[in-house]
Amino acid sequence: MAATLAEIRNKLKEQEVRSGGNSKTNSGDNAIYPFWNLKEGEQSVVRFLPDRDPNNTFFWKERLMIKLPFAGVKGDTDSKPVQVQVPCMEMYGESCPILAEVRGWFKDPNLEDMGRKYWKKRSYIFQGFLKEDPLNEENKPENPIRRFIIGPQIFGIIKTALLDPEMEDLPTDKLNGVDFKIIKTSKGGYADYSTSAWSRKTRPLTEEENKAVETHGLFNMGDYLPKKPSEVELKVIKEMFEASVDGEAFDQEKFGQYYRPAGLSAKTGDPVVNTQVEAETPASVKVTAGKVETQTDTAKSESKSRADDILAMIRSRQAKK
Repeated sequence: MAATLAEIRNKLKEQEVRSGGNSKTNSGDNAIYPFWNLKEGEQSVVRFLPDRDPNNTFFWKERLMIKLPFAGVKGDTDSKPVQVQVPCMEMYGESCPILAEVRGWFKDPNLEDMGRKYWKKRSYIFQGFLKEDPLNEENKPENPIRRFIIGPQIFGIIKTALLDPEMEDLPTDKLNGVDFKIIKTSKGGYADYSTSAWSRKTRPLTEEENKAVETHGLFNMGDYLPKKPSEVELKVIKEMFEASVDGEAFDQEKFGQYYRPAGLSAKTGDPVVNTQVEAETPASVKVTAGKVETQTDTAKSESKSRADDILAMIRSRQAKK
């Protein structure tokens, strides 16, 4: 049974209090809608649907991931910097060893930037119908129920509206629900979605949409979160974190059968625990004087001397423990 709007509001407020105010892997289907490919000024209109899981109060699932940057791939002299994405244990209601280490860095002004680099990144998995598609996708999936990877900016707009007393019905309600407009603009040279908004008019699901739900069924959003790491995998994550902080290259032989950068093939026949669950929204892109650069590229441009200074401070703190 779907949660009521009141239940959603209560749980959202509980989460705010707890935070101080502050599986399946990639299935290979193409259900994810890449709205981040919209051109500036375009908008996609979606209609969110509830989670199939009756125990999920919300109609989304929160995903917490940590990105571990490496200088390259060990043994490959031509490799460029790579990044491995691993699940944060807080996603499963447990203490995260990486955050336990990084949290202390924010007490030192000289380590704050390093701390942000290794802090958990939030995204939210939704599902629903795509009502307007400026992308005019060529290979649309047979199942019209799509999945959407929503970042914090858009999620903030969704959450604010849900907490507004003037919203009387769930936006996923079959009869009195509302569509959501994902609008892409730019701010400071980066993609911006702050003008995205709920439609002002309610509308019932169409006969075609109701039939699609009956035919295909809803997704269980929990199926699209990475599986909880085992003790062995958690040990590997800790070792990769330490190697990343030390500025080392990614060791394919040592870590590749557990986690690896997107696009890097495994060298062994062992099963690979792939944490690249669904494509993340790409980094915001900035265009300066005709040159395209990403926020990630900017971070990589830090001088080596600065990195060495930071590593020295981190090791000094660890030695004093």
